[in-house]
Amino acid sequence: MTDKNLMKIAEEFGTPTYVYDAESIKNHYEKLTSSFHKSTRFFYAAKALTNINILKYIKNLGAGLDCVSINEVKLGLKAGFTHKHILFTPNCVDLLEIEEAMQLKVHINIDNISILEQFGNKFGNTYPIFVRINPHIYAGGNHKISTGHIDSKFGISIHQLRHIERVMKSTNLLIEGLHMHTGSEIKDADVFLQGLEIMFELAEHFPDLKYIDMGSGFKVPYQEGDLETDVKTLGKKVEKALTDYHKESGRKFELWFEPGKYLVSSSGHFLVKSNVIKQTTATVFVGINSGFNHLIRPMFYDSHHIIDNLSNPKGAERIYTVVGNICETDTFAWDRKLNEVREGDVLVFRNAGAYGFEMSSNFNSRLKSAEVLFLDGKAHLIRRREEFDDLLKNQIEVL
Repeated sequence: MTDKNLMKIAEEFGTPTYVYDAESIKNHYEKLTSSFHKSTRFFYAAKALTNINILKYIKNLGAGLDCVSINEVKLGLKAGFTHKHILFTPNCVDLLEIEEAMQLKVHINIDNISILEQFGNKFGNTYPIFVRINPHIYAGGNHKISTGHIDSKFGISIHQLRHIERVMKSTNLLIEGLHMHTGSEIKDADVFLQGLEIMFELAEHFPDLKYIDMGSGFKVPYQEGDLETDVKTLGKKVEKALTDYHKESGRKFELWFEPGKYLVSSSGHFLVKSNVIKQTTATVFVGINSGFNHLIRPMFYDSHHIIDNLSNPKGAERIYTVVGNICETDTFAWDRKLNEVREGDVLVFRNAGAYGFEMSSNFNSRLKSAEVLFLDGKAHLIRRREEFDDLLKNQIEVL
């Protein structure tokens, strides 16, 4: 997909609009599958982007689905994933939501002792489960996306292994999988190897173990010079570790990963329009027709997105601060070099496929954007832009 394609999409569908390049998703998935042993399974982390068309496309590539809510599970089933190819990995939910997932026959991952005990007392060994472990590994590109450290709410502490064993023994739990996820934006392959070694040590305590799920966290580059996870090197190291463990223990496990951002981030292009050029005594602002109601990652995670001027790609470079139209401080970029921006120009935010539309809101009563899938050389509208009536939908007037 070229910038000319993006300009045509902006002209046809307007702005703000999210555009996803299907070919990019396919290339990243094939890069993963070619880097790891053929028995390794990949479960797309639905929370990154749940548009039903994206789910269907990824299913057709051969991936499974990792879901963090019961509605993501239902979306996955509607998209055509079979129950055995869906893993339900919630946190801080009650037993009722777990039981609803049971009725849908998907894999279930439990991440705290309380629910583990309740589940064991009620169901015993009648339904196999995964257990999410917190390995106390601090990893990730930002504290907010690091989930395996000692203060994280996610998973059962590795130091509570004895407690897990007591619950397993007293309730006859059938634990078929162990899961961990240390964070996002992990550049160092050795972090995954460290986690895998912990899993091997834990495996000795789980005689019915079939699966080891390492979560994900593969780093994607957001700006020039950024590193990304070397998945080919990681694949070789992981395969060697599994082979060595098999020789030592005689046991084999199916290895799972849950790539989300890695698959869809670079496929996404967020198109906006420059509303106003506002010059102050210190700064030149580009005010756009969007805000953190559409793309909150720069404010929430301090994430960097390359911004290009599609309307004036050869204009002289100038320094701008790019801001939104929300009544809060919603700064997308400070002192950024851009080709000269004029009022009405179309700008594009790169690497916006993951946690963009998915984290959007109606703050300030602004409308959610449209979504477009670029597939086989053609742009397809896959979500219409909201209209005013959508703001009132589900409201009940009593006055």
